[in-house]
Amino acid sequence: MPDLLIELFSEEIPARMQARASADFKKLMTDGLVDAGLTYSDAMAFATPRRLALSINGLPDQSPCIREERKGPRVDAPEQAIEGFLRSTGLSKSDLIVRDDKKGQVYVAIIETSGRAAAEIVAEVLERTIRNFPWPKSMRWGIGSLKWVRPLHSILCILSNDVESEIVPLNLDGISSGGITFGHRFLAPAEISVSGFEDYAAKLKKAFVVLDPAERADVIRQDAENQAFANGGELIQDDGLLAEVAGLVEWPVVLLGNIHESFWDLPPEVLKTSMKEHQKFFSVRNPKTGRIEKFITVANRETKDNGATILAGNQKVLFARLSDAKFFWENDLRTVRAEGMASWRKKLADVTFHNKLGSEGDRIDRIAALSKELAAISGAIPDLAEQAAQTVKADLASEMVYEFPDLQGLMGRYYSEAAGLSPEIAAACEDHYAPLGPSDSVPTAPVSVTVALADKLDKLTSFWAIDEKPTGSKDPFALRRAALGVIRLVLENDLRMPLLDAFEKAYPGADKDNLLSFFHDRLKVYLRDQNIRHDVIDAAIAKEGRDDLTLVTKRARALGVFLGSEDGENLLQGFKRANNILTQAEDQDGVEYSFGADEKLAQTDEETQLFAALKSETPQIRTALGQDNFQLAMVHLSKLRAPVDGFFEAVQVNTDNAIVRRNRLNLLSEIRTICLSVADLSRIEGA
Repeated sequence: MPDLLIELFSEEIPARMQARASADFKKLMTDGLVDAGLTYSDAMAFATPRRLALSINGLPDQSPCIREERKGPRVDAPEQAIEGFLRSTGLSKSDLIVRDDKKGQVYVAIIETSGRAAAEIVAEVLERTIRNFPWPKSMRWGIGSLKWVRPLHSILCILSNDVESEIVPLNLDGISSGGITFGHRFLAPAEISVSGFEDYAAKLKKAFVVLDPAERADVIRQDAENQAFANGGELIQDDGLLAEVAGLVEWPVVLLGNIHESFWDLPPEVLKTSMKEHQKFFSVRNPKTGRIEKFITVANRETKDNGATILAGNQKVLFARLSDAKFFWENDLRTVRAEGMASWRKKLADVTFHNKLGSEGDRIDRIAALSKELAAISGAIPDLAEQAAQTVKADLASEMVYEFPDLQGLMGRYYSEAAGLSPEIAAACEDHYAPLGPSDSVPTAPVSVTVALADKLDKLTSFWAIDEKPTGSKDPFALRRAALGVIRLVLENDLRMPLLDAFEKAYPGADKDNLLSFFHDRLKVYLRDQNIRHDVIDAAIAKEGRDDLTLVTKRARALGVFLGSEDGENLLQGFKRANNILTQAEDQDGVEYSFGADEKLAQTDEETQLFAALKSETPQIRTALGQDNFQLAMVHLSKLRAPVDGFFEAVQVNTDNAIVRRNRLNLLSEIRTICLSVADLSRIEGA
């Protein structure tokens, strides 16, 4: 069975597009081949700055022959219907056969499709893939109609087996397929003839091209760590930068350089950000001082001077870049030491936050007022929370944050400390944006928690008030992330914060009920990731206190554990049976059975035992619920399982004795009521 090798060789593909492109290339080709009848055993996709490559193993020589029977109209159908059937099958009437059917005789078409050669199918699928490739951005060049991310130079397409290989013929706007690739642009630019994937990968490596991006990343990481360690340093890991740099080079050569000592006292985050964003350098920390004193750069070639010229040029550019950063830092420090952060805060009054929501200054005033209101929830000092909220966004007007927006908040902490503000305010500056994602840490200091909540609640309620809600996959103001941030702040700090009240304090014009539903949707996503079933969450949300996230979550977690037990599952079935019998009886009789059952009317031991269990456990359940101790409530609820089971096994509810029947229905009402007091079990699947 032949193997397929494809390479699309072009000008440099942006590093950020390579991983997605290789995955898309693999999916489009394999899906297309399978749809055309060519199965395969395995496939691997690769990307370098100048090529997308795909290896597909175990293809058949041709697609299978297909014999299809297609049922047509009855033989006495109108001629037009028969002609239409013939056109759809491509057959003549004499080719049809007649078969007996339940409704009479019908025409049947036997359509046989011959198998097609693998090369023919590959060429067809590859052309379609190239012409419809989903690049985020693409371009045309020359006079052809072909579009690609950068000008496409050559197409390598080979089918091979243990004996021979053949080029799959294809021509796209003058680019003909072949068996030729090219090595490194500078170190081995000559043509390379290949016969299959193993030959291709081996010859590329000899021509200074590492095909696999994971292998290039490993080379960079290991060499960088070794060089940093050998020079007394410690590499600061950055997986995102590593992936990007691995996409910039085909033959990675790691070089270690020095940062001029005049920049060592800059905040390490400033050094790291400046080098990463401007030059794609890795930072190397001195473990003894904690300062970033060296850097790693990755060249795309070996040189006779072992990279000395490259390093000299990089260090010259780095000196200029870091000089700018040092200027911003020192200028900002002079400002905060002379004027505090109030002058920056005033500047934000002239910066528009949103044309319907006023300036950044207006937003800060709202966050400050809300922080003072929410302080009691987190245990913060109200005036300190308000002062922190007035300060946390001041660094947006600093020169450093203007140059490096990713440093907002962090620089606020440095500047707050330089201005002599309290440690709580400095911490709030850095922490109030958190958490930014599901893996981000959550603030725990009361002032930080308060301002972080106020910041996110203001964003959510204000955008809800102007009807700028997320729609589908669109969420331009990151409101889903803000809601998840509120959820994590509340739950991970075990706070009790009624959301509806908080919404009203944050922005009175917001649609509070709709926003609460949005929060419930986000909470379901958050709890489902913790293996809590959606129906359990719905059952917890349906009860009182539905705007108290901590209350809802505690209820859902306890209920999930309970329903996962044998007692819980059986009691759920007992509730379901009681609820069904009671609902049917109430509909039939036109009355509500909720006036209390009388133990004196019990006629069986099972009834008496159920009365006793309800009398014993109901007060315990209500007390536990009053203390929000849902686990204890479930413990007492589980003690009803055996008497409920015994009741239904031994007792006929709808007896002929009307008084006994009514008493037993009222007893079922007590079962339903106490079960529903814990959670709305009617929302549980199977209930």
